[in-house]
Amino acid sequence: MVRIRLSRGGATKRPFYHIVVTDRRNRRDGRYIERLGFYNPIAQGQEKPLEINLERTEYWLRQGAQASERVEQLIKQYRSSVAVQ
Repeated sequence: MVRIRLSRGGATKRPFYHIVVTDRRNRRDGRYIERLGFYNPIAQGQEKPLEINLERTEYWLRQGAQASERVEQLIKQYRSSVAVQ
């Protein structure tokens, strides 16, 4: 099964996550099919906290990929922020 989930990067105590499409059997930070965006939970100043390619995300969801709970929340949050702009 294909999943859309977070892959952790960044330094110790400074998390940074990539939103990726991967086979569910792969490790959290292992091989992935496609990178859809990023999430920076500790963004400061002019840094973007969240960026998602909604077109590709919709494509993968139509193909049967399942988003993790956290990614579903982030997609919903990003859609509402884009709609406001």
